[in-house]
Amino acid sequence: MSAPATAPLSDVTVEDRTLLLVGNPNVGKSAIFGLLTGSYVTVSNYPGTTVEITRGSASVEGGRWEVIDTPGINTLIPQSEDEQVSRDMLLEGTYDAVVQIGDTKNLRRILLITLQLAEMGVPFMLVLNMQDEARSAGIEVNGEALSRILGVPVVSTIATQKKGISALVDRLGRVDRGAWGCTYPASIERAIGIVEPLLPADAPISRRSLALMLLAGDDTLRTWVRTRVDREGLEKIDAIRRGLRGEFPNGIGFAINQARLAATDRVMERVYRQQSPTVNPPWLRRLGDWSAHPLWGLPVLLLVLFLAYELVGVFGAGTLVDLMEGVFFEQWLNPAATALMEAVIPIPLVRDFFVGEYGIITMALTYAVAIVLPIVGTFFIFFGALEDSGYMPRLAVMVNRIFRRIGLSGKAVLPMVLGLGCDTMATMTARIMETRKERLIVTLLLALGVPCSAQLGVILGMLGGLGFGAALIWIGTVLLTLFLVGYLSSRIIPGSGSDFVLELPPIRVPRVGNIVVKTLARIEWYLKEAVPLFILGTVILFVLDRMGLLAVIQRAAGPVVQGALGLPARATDAFLIGFLRRDYGAAGLFDLFQSGSLDPVQTVVSLVVITLFMPCIANFLMIIKEQGMKTALLMSAFILPFALLIGVLIRLGLGLLGPGFLT
Repeated sequence: MSAPATAPLSDVTVEDRTLLLVGNPNVGKSAIFGLLTGSYVTVSNYPGTTVEITRGSASVEGGRWEVIDTPGINTLIPQSEDEQVSRDMLLEGTYDAVVQIGDTKNLRRILLITLQLAEMGVPFMLVLNMQDEARSAGIEVNGEALSRILGVPVVSTIATQKKGISALVDRLGRVDRGAWGCTYPASIERAIGIVEPLLPADAPISRRSLALMLLAGDDTLRTWVRTRVDREGLEKIDAIRRGLRGEFPNGIGFAINQARLAATDRVMERVYRQQSPTVNPPWLRRLGDWSAHPLWGLPVLLLVLFLAYELVGVFGAGTLVDLMEGVFFEQWLNPAATALMEAVIPIPLVRDFFVGEYGIITMALTYAVAIVLPIVGTFFIFFGALEDSGYMPRLAVMVNRIFRRIGLSGKAVLPMVLGLGCDTMATMTARIMETRKERLIVTLLLALGVPCSAQLGVILGMLGGLGFGAALIWIGTVLLTLFLVGYLSSRIIPGSGSDFVLELPPIRVPRVGNIVVKTLARIEWYLKEAVPLFILGTVILFVLDRMGLLAVIQRAAGPVVQGALGLPARATDAFLIGFLRRDYGAAGLFDLFQSGSLDPVQTVVSLVVITLFMPCIANFLMIIKEQGMKTALLMSAFILPFALLIGVLIRLGLGLLGPGFLT
């Protein structure tokens, strides 16, 4: 139920209300969503994280709110699928209030959306977030004066420090329709006056805003309009638009945007002040400059990789796994569980289901909790620190020139790095790439050779037990493969690339509190989403083993796994279940490695193959959703034989070099 057309929201007496969070990408919407609801969405200081609608529930004085975090927008005349989703939610009118969140440092960009919300006539308030960064940049915004001009509440916040959130909540009951407007060129104003009466009077947003969208050429709105305006009205709107084109050689939409920019500039003159910025510590400033430099950024990147190796590969996969698996599970939990099952379950089949070779406790929980959890936990800590530091966008700038050679811009590094967390989620965020060609290349590279966090953690753990040479071969092979496939794809896939524009946030020392929140949330995701699939994978192996099918599959795969790749027969289990979850496949290889069933050459070969292996089933389904069944099947048909071919080449190459090269 929406608020009455002439009353502020405080007059609405419904118990349950709906709140939309809108704003530009990378302004802290997801952080504020988490603070309001107690739920968590991945918070990154680069665009592209929140690409689907996220819902949560907030309890505030006066009742409960359903809070909806919408995708980031730069305009309400959609230029992408994400922007259309956000615009459509505003168009539905099934909300009681809108909270616009913006980065205080970019007030002009904020006000462009504010003006469009005011023109829509929706009840809203404005949140100026990232006040700490604005102050460091010497930026001051007079919130009280801005509130008087706009006619809506204006609140200042620092979401990462939980500052200003109580003021935001206090003002939820006082949101109102904006009093700010814009005057357009006379001919456009006349056209608006003609189009408005042709549009439905009961539309959730104002007819003036709808008229402006149609005149600006918003084709995404035509389907909605066709169901509400008769044919004669549509023809008249089209005729008016055609008549205007001759007056505006750069386009009607350009003229509308120029008028809005002029209106925002007039407001900024009254509320915006730029003073001398606060100087960051010299070492932080130099580090920020170096990390984005095309030459000096490489040593910084190598340092980052070294720290990841030490934390995840040595401490996580070494110290913590030895403690969890070698002590807690192998010495305490598994023997106790086996003794308990033997005492209470007389049926061998049922007993083996829990504590046998492919048992729920002895295999699934051992893999998921004792082997993978310590590794992904340390990886999540490290990844959270990188996010919070502001390093990710600088990495994008540094690799832009390299990515251009494979038909991508530096922005592609964002979903690629996000793939280190989850390839499925990263495939979804490939939407931030502006052309279909770029989205296809990024999707292919993610499916081919970007290991997810759990898989990467296990891989680093195994490489940590070999030596620097093994790690160098694995990294070099994966990077060279990605570059080669990307280069060839850029030549084969039709289409063009896009320009690269990305805002760099200030480099900063990561906040421990932010890292803890992110890490706990991701571990919660792992326990809820990944562990059940570990159990399912173990059940599948158990059933295949008891039916004799596992031996059949192992024999059928023997010529490839044992012959061409030179791996033991049990490695087939890891590759088989790797389609369900690639990290589970990697965990199976880790188990073989720890038991001494894999020598150093076999270890490197198996790690290369499992990294370049088929996308997991969740990622496969996401590729179908994003790119279609045909594209998903073609990618899989290429990836599987290609991964095996690379594995064979690595085996032959290491056979010539000798195992001593791996240490």
